[in-house]
Amino acid sequence: MNLQDRIGVGNLENLGLEDGLKWVVANGFHFADVCVDRELSLFPDKQVRMVRETCERHDIHLGLHTLSAVNIAETSPFLSEAVNQYLRAYIDLSKRLGCEWIVVHAGYHFKSDFAARQAASLEHLKRAVEYAEKTGVLLLLENMNWEPDDAEIHYLGHNIKEFSYYFDAISSQNFRWAFTINHAHLVPEGINGFLDAFGIDRCDEVRLADNRGDKEQHLKIGEGTIDFVSLFRHIESAGYPGHYMLSLKLLEDMREGREYLLKLLGNN
Repeated sequence: MNLQDRIGVGNLENLGLEDGLKWVVANGFHFADVCVDRELSLFPDKQVRMVRETCERHDIHLGLHTLSAVNIAETSPFLSEAVNQYLRAYIDLSKRLGCEWIVVHAGYHFKSDFAARQAASLEHLKRAVEYAEKTGVLLLLENMNWEPDDAEIHYLGHNIKEFSYYFDAISSQNFRWAFTINHAHLVPEGINGFLDAFGIDRCDEVRLADNRGDKEQHLKIGEGTIDFVSLFRHIESAGYPGHYMLSLKLLEDMREGREYLLKLLGNN
């Protein structure tokens, strides 16, 4: 695949899966992921067949994206078990739809309960990986964004030390990495620090948005301070064979973002 075909789109949940795929087809994308929380338990077999046929007919590589607001680090009774059920439901639906990956998260903690939440999130992810291995589904753990020190909540897995915690504990071909570069841009290690620490060997998706390095934003490509030329040179020269995923709020911004990147990189 050329670079244009390897650049996909996320954040399609406002359209729903079927309408989102129609937009993907109409705009010539071949990779897409979508959060299906609103539809998670509402996929009759007929709808599943339609999704599969659309992806096959138009050469679309489809992934699912769990909701980061669902706290995978849940420790409360009943809710902790609900996390396991939530992840299993995504895995089951992914299998039915023929999806190629699911983006998952480590959850979040409050100021006083980091250790307990981190341990809980690891156990939930271990169970999910075990189930993914049995069903043949690929899970991609996303590195999350830094929040200010005085924020009430903090995402787990936002820096190299925290992210390593999960990959040191879980060794599985069904558990790999979704690299969100605008999140890495918020921490001292930076984008290159993450790439140096983890390489591309376990990376199957690179997620793209811009920011200015000071707070979580999904700015249009080129509106922030991320050096996309250096980023692509680093990743491509390392032999990365996978796809890129634009993660912007507006559909038009993602369509324009692809064109901007191709022109910037001399691939137009």
